[in-house]
Amino acid sequence: MRWTANHLLVVLKAAALAMALSSFVPAAAAEPIRQAWFTQFIPFIPEPQLAKPYLRPMRRAKTEIIEFKSAPFPYEGTVPKTDQPFLNVAADGRLGHRSFSGNVHWQDETYFDPRVLLHVPKGFDIRRPGLVVLFFHGHGATLKRDVLKRQRVAEQISRSGINAVLVAPQLAFDAADSSIGKLWQTGGCRRLLDEASGHLAEMLGGKGARAKFAQLPIVIVGYSGGYLAAANCLRRGRLGDRVRGVVLLDGLYGEMPTFENWLTSNRSGFFVSSYTGYTAAKNARLRQSLEDDSIATAEFLAPELEKGSVVFLATSHAKHRQYVNAAWRENPIADILQRAHQFAK
Repeated sequence: MRWTANHLLVVLKAAALAMALSSFVPAAAAEPIRQAWFTQFIPFIPEPQLAKPYLRPMRRAKTEIIEFKSAPFPYEGTVPKTDQPFLNVAADGRLGHRSFSGNVHWQDETYFDPRVLLHVPKGFDIRRPGLVVLFFHGHGATLKRDVLKRQRVAEQISRSGINAVLVAPQLAFDAADSSIGKLWQTGGCRRLLDEASGHLAEMLGGKGARAKFAQLPIVIVGYSGGYLAAANCLRRGRLGDRVRGVVLLDGLYGEMPTFENWLTSNRSGFFVSSYTGYTAAKNARLRQSLEDDSIATAEFLAPELEKGSVVFLATSHAKHRQYVNAAWRENPIADILQRAHQFAK
């Protein structure tokens, strides 16, 4: 509303009338009269409204490799159970880690990369039920060369057709080592996923998506040496009840009590361990232990994975090196997600 001389004249007349009335009315009663007269001439100004982000399905897939503060490495803490410094070797101004096998890996070559691979497929809709796939690569891998190009993990997420996103942190860089750095810390896995939620929301283009990403159910996939990261996320990751499934791709090299404890205490999720001869003996031991606990297991994949499904899947003709691409069938991660669609919330 624009003020004019006529508007001002009306207000002045109203003020004079209000003052005249106040001489005949007690002061306490006159004040509401004056306020009522003035209020009707004050222009209406609408209250500011917060703009709500417009969230819609992704028009095209987005894949990014981003530096994280909460990434597994660099790491200067201790190793659980031993409480010894992780960087336990020093030489010529360099720090490194000597593993239980006696091999030394240097920080500036192996434990320096703080990046995480994120992928949001075309058509992903944060308003619909969805999943976060948390993928841990094995030995001798890098995110771009192996996880993205050779193993085609992001492509498998898209190929599945499921409303899911990918989070894949760099572990030991191109090395035969299963160290997991900050994921050893209590709550380390949750911090990683919380930070991922922010970046995924930015990729989606809507700030309101961050809280939604932080609530999506999780399927953990550990390939080969990635089993250690998978186990630690279950044991001390502080993920609550968000984990709906665990998939080991020829990866049951240890941590069997951790996986068994998760299975016996969580009957609402699913567990699939597929294997070659490398891990056949440990798979047989874990399966027998679970059946001793009266937990039913299967040796084949049903068309749909259900709550409480536990599957030990032997793959005699698959090769360990190509296992992420071709295990019981080609694109095994995509196959699991299609069978686990009901776990999206």
